[in-house]
Amino acid sequence: MQSGRLAGWLLCAALVYGWTAAASSQNHPDRGASLKTWIGQEAQVETYMRDAEIVRIEAVPIGVSRPMRAYFPAGGQVESAAFKALPPAVHQGHWDSYKAEIAAYELDKLLSLGMVPPSVERRVNGKLGALIMWVSPTRMWKDIDKALQPRDGDWRDQVNRMRMFDNLICNRDRNLGNLLIDESWNMYLIDHSRAFITSKDLPVRMSRICRDLWSRIEALDEPTLKRALGQWLTGREIQSILDRRDRMSRTIADMIAAQGERAVLVQ
Repeated sequence: MQSGRLAGWLLCAALVYGWTAAASSQNHPDRGASLKTWIGQEAQVETYMRDAEIVRIEAVPIGVSRPMRAYFPAGGQVESAAFKALPPAVHQGHWDSYKAEIAAYELDKLLSLGMVPPSVERRVNGKLGALIMWVSPTRMWKDIDKALQPRDGDWRDQVNRMRMFDNLICNRDRNLGNLLIDESWNMYLIDHSRAFITSKDLPVRMSRICRDLWSRIEALDEPTLKRALGQWLTGREIQSILDRRDRMSRTIADMIAAQGERAVLVQ
């Protein structure tokens, strides 16, 4: 089994089935708050990130892609952003592209997923790359106290949506370091520079399917994807999204045949 696929399966198993101890009422986080401040004002946030002054840049001490952190003026619409200058090419044995970061955000918008932070193209210090909104305060999944993991339907729904999205974009690189959680257990998906390859593989095992997200995935077609992603992906990469969608459809049909529709399709 490929190491990326194994890592993805282990992560999803940990998220849903592992660490199931419930937190006490005084320790369980409030689910009301959210850091998804861009929802509903995507265009304004994107314009700000493309045009606002960058007052300083710092190296980020984590991440194999060696991102930088760019800061905007205090009190602005966005505090800071990660910057990745990865031209489409093989880097450290993997196909990487900053354009895939932007494509992931644009596809998230198209699907009304609301889990991928805004990402725009910008030139910083002479280098062209992806500028990705820095969501804070959050923690990486690897740093979370798993004993506090909620067991409610909203959490399971987020995990199911992440799995479906990662299969659609062929993201083999979902790991404990690129899944962010805020104090209210809202999930944020980052680091997609290795996604959108032309493989037809589905790297993640799906257990439940969110009806509304699946209906939007089913409705995708080539013209729609080209309008949304054509600036960032090649024709083959776009066709591969549809190929994986069709494979997801066959997989879901098999799941329903084996388990029944009520056990597979949720919400």
